[in-house]
Amino acid sequence: MDDKDISRIEAHMKRTFGNPHIALKARPKQKDSAEVELKGEFIGVIYEDEDEDGSFTFQMAILAEDLD
Repeated sequence: MDDKDISRIEAHMKRTFGNPHIALKARPKQKDSAEVELKGEFIGVIYEDEDEDGSFTFQMAILAEDLD
């Protein structure tokens, strides 16, 4: 995932979720994905879609310990 993709996806996520604190960071060892952070806290990973060129998948785990 190159810098252009990361910038485009980050802008899309900020618009979609209405939150300017979302940030994407490249993963140095995995070139097909980027980490998603909210106010500096890791919340998930964006992966390049292997089946559809130019598309991406957002994966977010919600741990039991994070729920009230």
